[in-house]
Amino acid sequence: MKLSASLLVTLGLLFWQSPAMSLEEPEYQVIETFEEFELRHYSPYLVAEIDVQGDPDDAGNSAFRILAGFIFGDNQDGMKMNMTAPVSSSAGITGKNMEMTAPVTSAQTSEGNTTFAFVMERKYSIDTLPTPNDVRIRIREVPERIMAVHRYSGRWTTSRYEAKLETLQAAVKAASIETVGGPILARYNSPFSLPILRRNEIMLEVSKSVSDSPNPDKQ
Repeated sequence: MKLSASLLVTLGLLFWQSPAMSLEEPEYQVIETFEEFELRHYSPYLVAEIDVQGDPDDAGNSAFRILAGFIFGDNQDGMKMNMTAPVSSSAGITGKNMEMTAPVTSAQTSEGNTTFAFVMERKYSIDTLPTPNDVRIRIREVPERIMAVHRYSGRWTTSRYEAKLETLQAAVKAASIETVGGPILARYNSPFSLPILRRNEIMLEVSKSVSDSPNPDKQ
């Protein structure tokens, strides 16, 4: 999971414009807090996503360039997001702006592809989001779901990711919670941020049999 220089630059462009705490995120409520993870109930949200093949570094470079292009205005409405240092952008053709959200997620598919996704702002719907010029990009609604989420800081390395995934899987199993599907990695910060200050999360969807009544006070 080592990131190449070009992917670092792309991620930097996406996140540098404002602190992670100010970025809009998918809505969720905490059902229960365990020692190694939170059980969260997520409301539906929209993503722009793309499947890519090949070496993870090369795949990531390709996916992020394509999705960033969509966010920066490579769409049929010419919508662009406003950027600050280190990169600036001009106003879109229509004069409308798209804000960046967090997180950016990636997941391995059963076919060996990697799916990269950007979360869209809640103010948009399937009908109001611009149509991507690149036909490989899908706009999709992620349905409401329950996720077991392990949060950690530090560098984006394969070894660290695998270790944290094992921690989450073991903790979920110990809690007798059944998972559905594979893991999702979410990164919330610029690659230029200090590793110790980064917010990274590994997510596992859990069975609908788990109570989905949010209970933020339960510890």
